[in-house]
Amino acid sequence: MCQVLEVSENGYYNWRNRGKSPRKQEDEKLAERIEDAYHHHRGHYGSPRIHADLKEEGICCGRKRVARLMREKGLSACKKQRRVRTTNSNHPFPVVPNLLQRDFTADAPNKKWMSDITYIQTQEGWLYLAGVIDAYSRKIVGWSMSEHHDAELAQAALQLALARREVENDLIHHSDRGSEYASLAYQAVLSEHCIQASMSKKGDCYDNAMIESFWGTFKEECDVPFPSLSRYEAKTAIFAYIEVYYNRKRRHSALGYLSPDNFERREKEKKGVIDKVTVV
Repeated sequence: MCQVLEVSENGYYNWRNRGKSPRKQEDEKLAERIEDAYHHHRGHYGSPRIHADLKEEGICCGRKRVARLMREKGLSACKKQRRVRTTNSNHPFPVVPNLLQRDFTADAPNKKWMSDITYIQTQEGWLYLAGVIDAYSRKIVGWSMSEHHDAELAQAALQLALARREVENDLIHHSDRGSEYASLAYQAVLSEHCIQASMSKKGDCYDNAMIESFWGTFKEECDVPFPSLSRYEAKTAIFAYIEVYYNRKRRHSALGYLSPDNFERREKEKKGVIDKVTVV
């Protein structure tokens, strides 16, 4: 075989006895850590987010190296599937103009909130989930669950958000035109806190794209067999995803690969340093 490949016998035996190169050994150790991170995030992290995980742990490596090792291991992030959602806007309540105009940027917390309702099939029937997301950090600041799809469900999520956050008069609350958000009771809560109401155009999910995107992420990443669970078990899984994983741990590319909580904490610390310098 050495003669056919034009390799000396001494060269072959030296290569065989030499063992793996230091680089190859480092790659194997790094690949193990990458695989751990990949499975820890249920297979939903690609190379950019896994690279951010490693960097935070003090592991120095390039993003291209992470991508290469993931390819060699056959690891790739699960792709989201497009979901279609419709909203029934046939109700007697008045609607308000779209103040947001698909501008989902915010320079501070509690400037723009978006609300919506989705549904999850369980063994006992439908479970409805209402959420409120802050455009600044993409944090779910309020949410609620119920077996009933009504205004009380939406109000419960809003009340939780108001209890957690300090809002000012310049907050815009955006939603679809569903009866839950257009109802007099819901609009009264917004008026009580001097919150400006905004609503999407009829049948246009892109006007509320940020929270629609969150629902897609939630249903893709919360790898739980909801149809085989009771409503109680489904509620437990949803709580764990939102409060334990999404808000505190899940990295967002738009946030510099920080979680919503870590992003808000970092920006608050930055502002504190700037204020301190200004005072001095």
